[in-house]
Amino acid sequence: MTTQGAAAEAARADVRELIAAKGHTVDNARAALARLDAAFVAGDLERTASMDLYLGDLMRALEQDDGEKLGGKSAEAARFILRAIDRELDDA
Repeated sequence: MTTQGAAAEAARADVRELIAAKGHTVDNARAALARLDAAFVAGDLERTASMDLYLGDLMRALEQDDGEKLGGKSAEAARFILRAIDRELDDA
């Protein structure tokens, strides 16, 4: 079920802008994740089962130990997952 309204459209636009932003994919993914969390808490978007799976995968891809720098594989995984999140946004 798609969440309707101006707040939902703004949240979707914000997340898509963060996904497409210039910069490191890992940083973009963290920003998009934070914006999605804020939209879910505010009730602007509704979590779907698929979105929950994608977000769980993204969080695992972004996990790091203290002092560890994420790169290569994490960035590639985040890029792939962000594309899936972008597609799922219309249903959230």
